[in-house]
Amino acid sequence: MILNVYKPQGWTSTDVVRKIKYISGSKKVGHGGTLDPFAEGVLIIGTNKDTKSLTSITAMDKSYEAVLVLGASTDTLDHTGKIIQKKSIPNLNKNDITNVFRKLIGSSIQTPPQFSAKKVNGVRSYKLARQGKKVVHKPVPIHINSLDLLDFDKDTIRFSVSCSKGTYIRVLGSDIANLLNTVGYLKKLIRTAIGEFSCEQSKHISELEIKWKSIEI
Repeated sequence: MILNVYKPQGWTSTDVVRKIKYISGSKKVGHGGTLDPFAEGVLIIGTNKDTKSLTSITAMDKSYEAVLVLGASTDTLDHTGKIIQKKSIPNLNKNDITNVFRKLIGSSIQTPPQFSAKKVNGVRSYKLARQGKKVVHKPVPIHINSLDLLDFDKDTIRFSVSCSKGTYIRVLGSDIANLLNTVGYLKKLIRTAIGEFSCEQSKHISELEIKWKSIEI
C-alpha cells in the first residue's frame, strides 16, 4: 500500500514509519524521501511489497512553501539551531527579491548541509555535527524548476519552490539571504507535493489510526 501521509512538525520521517508499522501491523514499511523534523507536509509511505515503489517516488520533483527569516543565521539553517551570525538587512523591495529568485532558477550545484540525514561512513551527518565534528559533503547537482515570492516584510520572506530530488530548501534559503546581502534561516517549511502526491490529499496520522481497516484509507 502507498500512503500519502501528512508528517507533523517535530516528528522524524523514521518516527512516521515506526508509527505506521505499529498501527498497520505491516512487516515492512518505508518512506519515499526524508523530511526534516522541523518541517511538515507530504511524506509518502510504502508498506510490504509496495516499498519497492518508493525508489521511483523518491526521484520525483518536490514542491515546498517556506518562511525565511533574514538578519541571522543558525548552524542548522533552520529555527531549531543556535544563532552563529547576525547581519543587517538591506531595505528590500519586491524587485530585489524576484531578481534573486530568477538567478537561482535552473540547474546548479548545491552542497548538502552538515545537519542532514546523509550518511558519512555509515553515520548520519547530523549526529556527527552534534558531536562538534566538521562534516563537508560533496556538492551535488540540483534543479530549481520554479521559485515564487508569496509574501515579504522587512525581515521575512515567504516563498514557494518546485525542485529536483536532493535539493535542500534550508540551503536554498541561506543562498537567497546571501544574494540579498544578508544572512537567514528557515522558520517554517511545508512540503506541499511529491510528484502527483499533493498536500491536499494527505492524511494525518490520527486519521489513519482511526480508519486503518476502512476502505476510506
